[in-house]
Amino acid sequence: MPRRTSPTPLVRLRTPGGFPGFPGFLKTASVCALVAALLSPFAPTARPASAAEQVTAANDHCGGQCSDILPPGQNGNATLAQILLNQIFGTQPEHAEDQLGPYANLAKGYPTLTNATVNTFFNDASFGVPADQVASTLKPAGRTDVTIVRDKKTGVPHITGTTRYGTEFGVGYAAAQDRLWLMDVFRHVGRGQLTAFAGGDPSNQGLEQQFWRNAPYTEADLQAQIDNAVATNGDRGRQALADANAYLDGINAYIDASDSGRYFPGEYVLTGHKDSITNAGTIEHFKVTDLVALGSVIGALFGSGGGGEVDNALSLLAAQEKYGVVEGTELWEAFRERNDPEAVLTVHDGRSFPYAGKPADPQGAALPDPGSVVREPLIHDATGTGGPQAGAASAAVGSAKRGMSNALVVSGRSTASGHPVAVFGPQTGYFAPQLLMLQEIQGPGLSARGASFAGLSMYVELGRGQDYAWSATTSGQDIIDTYAVELCQDDHHYLYRGTCTAMEKVEQKNSWKPTTADGTAAGSYTMRVWRTKYGPVEYRATVGGKKVAYTTLRSSFLHEADSIIGFQMLNDPDHVKGPESFQTAVQHINYTFNWFYADATHTAYYNSGDNPVRAPGVDSEFPAWARPAYEWRDWVPATNTARYTPPSAHPNSVDQDYYVSWNNKQALDYSTASWGDGSVHRGNLLDDRVKKLVAVGGVTRASLVKAMAEAALADLRAEDVLPDLLKVIDSSPVTDSTAAAAVGKLRTWLAAGGRRTETAAGSKKYADSDAIRILDAWWPLLVKAEFEPGLGTGLYTAFTRNLPVDESPSAAHGPTGAHAGSAFQFGWWSYVDKDIRTVLGEPVRGGLTRTFCGGGTLTGCRDVLLTTLKEAAGKTAAQVYPGDTLCAAGDQWCADSIVQRTLGGIKHGNISWQNRPTYQQVVEFTSHR
Repeated sequence: MPRRTSPTPLVRLRTPGGFPGFPGFLKTASVCALVAALLSPFAPTARPASAAEQVTAANDHCGGQCSDILPPGQNGNATLAQILLNQIFGTQPEHAEDQLGPYANLAKGYPTLTNATVNTFFNDASFGVPADQVASTLKPAGRTDVTIVRDKKTGVPHITGTTRYGTEFGVGYAAAQDRLWLMDVFRHVGRGQLTAFAGGDPSNQGLEQQFWRNAPYTEADLQAQIDNAVATNGDRGRQALADANAYLDGINAYIDASDSGRYFPGEYVLTGHKDSITNAGTIEHFKVTDLVALGSVIGALFGSGGGGEVDNALSLLAAQEKYGVVEGTELWEAFRERNDPEAVLTVHDGRSFPYAGKPADPQGAALPDPGSVVREPLIHDATGTGGPQAGAASAAVGSAKRGMSNALVVSGRSTASGHPVAVFGPQTGYFAPQLLMLQEIQGPGLSARGASFAGLSMYVELGRGQDYAWSATTSGQDIIDTYAVELCQDDHHYLYRGTCTAMEKVEQKNSWKPTTADGTAAGSYTMRVWRTKYGPVEYRATVGGKKVAYTTLRSSFLHEADSIIGFQMLNDPDHVKGPESFQTAVQHINYTFNWFYADATHTAYYNSGDNPVRAPGVDSEFPAWARPAYEWRDWVPATNTARYTPPSAHPNSVDQDYYVSWNNKQALDYSTASWGDGSVHRGNLLDDRVKKLVAVGGVTRASLVKAMAEAALADLRAEDVLPDLLKVIDSSPVTDSTAAAAVGKLRTWLAAGGRRTETAAGSKKYADSDAIRILDAWWPLLVKAEFEPGLGTGLYTAFTRNLPVDESPSAAHGPTGAHAGSAFQFGWWSYVDKDIRTVLGEPVRGGLTRTFCGGGTLTGCRDVLLTTLKEAAGKTAAQVYPGDTLCAAGDQWCADSIVQRTLGGIKHGNISWQNRPTYQQVVEFTSHR
C-alpha cells in the first residue's frame, strides 16, 4: 500500500543533509592534494575598471526604487584551494556569502525600516553599474560584441552585448563562472545519472530515483522536445534555439578556459573527475539536451501540480468503510476542501473560474480493490551499496508538496506615491551555492535584471525589465491525472483503445565508487520504468478483480522546453509594454505558476499552466479508466498534446486593489490539487496584513516589506487557531497548576504577537521560548486526540497521508523537512479551526459534516485540550527538539534555523528562521515608457 513519507528526496532537495556531505571530505584528503591545491591558481581576476569606465544604465524607469536579495552570495564556484581553506579556516571566497548577512538581519531590523533603509537589507537592483562601483570588466573569450561587468558590492554580472549571439554567449560564460558545478550536478540529476557523477551517497540515489521516475526521458525524447518547441513557435522558436546555442557556447568556452587555466570548481577533483596534480580528466561540454534535462528538474520541483489520485482513492475508500458510501463521501469531500468558502483567495473580486470541480454525475472512476495497491519497483539488479531509497520508493504519485513563494502587490490607488508597490519572490529553499543566480542582461531584444535557475539562465526568469517587474509563486493546479490501464497477456502489456499493446521499457544503469568527496562504497543498479501512452507506470493493483497498472499523465510531460518562449517574451522590452502583454507572455509558460506584475501605473495577475480539458464526468481527484471515453479531450498520445482550457478560463486580473499569494487558492471555484486550502492558510498571514494597510492607505515600500517580514516570523497556529483553543479552555476556570501555567505562557506569547523571534539579533534564543516549545509539542498531540477517536485509526492515518498534521519550522516530519525556512503551508489548521468553532457554536461555512473534539461537546473538547496541553507542557526541550546532525538536542533556535544546504564544497553558518522568499524583490516604478 502506498504511503507518503516525508521528506521525500524530491523535497529534501530543499533541505540540508541530503546531498553528500562535502564537509567530511578532509578526513580522506591526501596531504599531496592539499599542497597541490594551495599552490594551484585561483580563478583569474578580470581586468579592473579604470576610473573613466562606466556601465551606462539602460532605459531604467525605477528611479532607484528597485531592490532585490539572494543569499548566500553570487559566487557559487570555488577552486579546490578555496574549498580547503573554507573547510579548515572558515574563509569564504569573494562574494560567496555577502548577501547572507543583510538577508538574515531583516528578521530583527524590520520594525524600524524606512524607505531610506530598505537597501540595508536588500541590494540596489537598478540597471547598470556606477563608474565608482565597477569591480571588473571582462570580454569573454576575447569577444568584442559582449562585456561582463561585475559590481563591487555583490559581484553580480551585468552582461551587455551589441549582437544577440554575443549577448547570450556572455550570459552563458557568466553563468559558468558562477555556477558551473551546480549546473553539472543538475543536468545529471535530470538525466538520472547523479550517482555515477557525484557518488553513491544514499541521498544521491534518492534524488535521481525520484526525478527520473517522474521524467524518464531518453536522449531522443529530450531532442524531440527541442525540435517541437522550435517547430511550433515560428520566429520565436528559432530565436530561442539560437539563444540556447550561443548560451551553451559561452558555458563551454568557460569550461575550456578554466580547465586550461586550472581554476575550475574544486569539486571536480574531489569527485574524481579531475586530477589536482596532473590536471588529467575531463569536464564534459554542455549540449542543448542538457537544458531540457535541467528544465525537467525545475519543473518537477516548482511547476507541476496534481497527482495523488491513488492516495485520494485509498482515503475515500477508508471513509466509506467507516461511515458508509453516502456519509463517508460527504466527510471525504469536507476534508478535501476543494472549494472551501472560507479559503483566502488571490483573485478576490468575486469572479469565478471553474476548473477541476466535482462532477455532478461522476463517470469512469477506477478505484482499487482494498489491499491491492503495490508501488511499481524502480530499482533492479542492485549491487553493493545500491538500492531503493525509502523516501523515493514510497513518495506518493506526483503529490509531494511543492508549496513555495509569496507575493504582496498593492495598487497605486492605495500607495503614498500613487504608483504600485510590490514585494515578491520565489521560495526555492536554501543552498550553497543557491539554485538561482542573479544577472543583468542588456542586448538586442533583451533588457532585464533578476534571478534565473543555474543552467537555464539564458533569460531572466524572475525580475524586472525597463519599466516593469514580475515574479511567480507555485500554483499547483491539477495538470496530472492517474489512469488505470487494463493488463493483457502479461504484466507488461496493456489495452490501448482495444488493442493489447506492449509497454515501453526505459532503463538507466548507474554505478559508482568511493571518492574523496563521497566515501560510499562501490555499488550499482538499474532504474527501470515502464512507459505507456498514458504515462509511466507508478502502481499496480486490481480493480473489480481485474489486474491494472496505474499510470501518471502530466500535461507538461514531453514538453519541458515549451516554456522558454514565455521567458523570452518577458525579457523583450518590445513585447512587454503593459499588463495585457505581460499576461500574453506568461500564457506561453506551461508550468503551474501564479504570475504577478507591477509597473508605474498597473498591476496584474495570471495563473499559467496547460490545464487539460477532461472528459465530462471524470473526477480528477481519482484514477480513471484508460479508455477513450475518459481521456483528455483531443488528446494525441504521440505528442502528449490535448485541448487546454483557454486563457480567459485561468484566474487572471488587472488592477485589483491588492494581490497576495502564498501558494493559497487562486480564485472561486478553481479547485487546487493540493489538500489544505481551507479557512486557515499561511496566505491569511499576508492577506490580513495587506488588507489593513490598503484600508488605511499610504502604502510604501517599507510598510509592505514590514508586513511581509512580520508574517515571515508568525506562527500560523498561534495567530489564527490558538485564540479559539483558548476560548474553549476559558469556558471554565483552569484549576490544574501545570495547565494554568502553560495557558499563561501561551496567552503572553499571543499578546506579544505569536511570532518566533530572537530576544536580540544574534542571541540564538527565542523570546517566549517556553510558549513556543509548548505549542510545538501540543499541536500533534491535540490533533490526534481531537480527530482519531472519531475518524478511527485507519481513516485518520489515510487522511494524514493526504495532508500532514504539522509543518512547523522544526517539524522534520513535515513535507519540507527541517532547516528549510518554508513552513506552515501544509497542516491540519483548517480542520482544527472549523471543528473548534463548531464546538463553540460559532458560524462555520464549509464545515466538516460532523464534530470531533470531545465528541462534539464543549466540556468534552475542553478536557481533550487540557489533557493534551498538560502532556505537552511536560515535554522537555530535548524531547520536542531531538537534535540532528546540525543541532544539539534541545536547541530550539537551531532546530528552526535555516541552513544553506551544501551542494558543493563551501559551507555557511545557520541563520535565524524566516518564512520568506529566497530571492526577493522590492519594486516601485516611478515612470513608464
